[in-house]
Amino acid sequence: MTVSNKPNWRELPSPNHGPRRNGAAIDMLIIHYTGMTDTAVALRRLCDPSFTVSAHYLIDEGGTVWRLVPEERRAWHAGTSFWAGESDINSCSIGIELVNPGHGPNYRAFPDAQMMALEELARGVLSRHSIPAHRILGHADVAPDRKQDPGELFDWKRLAEAGVGLWPEPIASEEVNPTEFSKHMCKFGYADSSSEAITAFQRHFHPTAISGIADDETRARLLTLVKKSGLG
Repeated sequence: MTVSNKPNWRELPSPNHGPRRNGAAIDMLIIHYTGMTDTAVALRRLCDPSFTVSAHYLIDEGGTVWRLVPEERRAWHAGTSFWAGESDINSCSIGIELVNPGHGPNYRAFPDAQMMALEELARGVLSRHSIPAHRILGHADVAPDRKQDPGELFDWKRLAEAGVGLWPEPIASEEVNPTEFSKHMCKFGYADSSSEAITAFQRHFHPTAISGIADDETRARLLTLVKKSGLG
């Protein structure tokens, strides 16, 4: 992949990467926020060999895409994580960092230019790798006990409408069996149905009602996703 004809792309190779373990195929896309004050600080951290952290790409708030690690290499972005039986998320995923200060007084929505650049980048990633829509996730989804990003201000619905990921459509409430919620959480990919996992689910798929409690709407949205993903 060349970037010479992409005016909003930059190359900044990070030394922080390694081989994908056991020849793992790329079948996940993980979206993060940097949780740092600005682009320069984030780039320094992601390219500093004294830190065991990196990502394949970073997108700043103006829409510039920084390519840091080749897609064929294992970037160090997910840390201790889990999804659908897999605990080495780094080996089977592409990681994209979005510049955003993260949860706190300066947490904010992701600008249009940044979202447009993400949509273009993600569609390119999907054209190169077989990544199912239900495996396009946030860092919080795969590490709900320690991460919140990209958080409830990230527009997952817009991203799904751009052809990247899933968004739950309404489902008839009579189809929902409350006793099957835990089973559906595990079917979808979460390690369990703890309050942390429910909170992560709500940040992604029900951002107007983040409680850590599986209410009727949360259960309905989960069932919709399980069915749309062919996992149920």
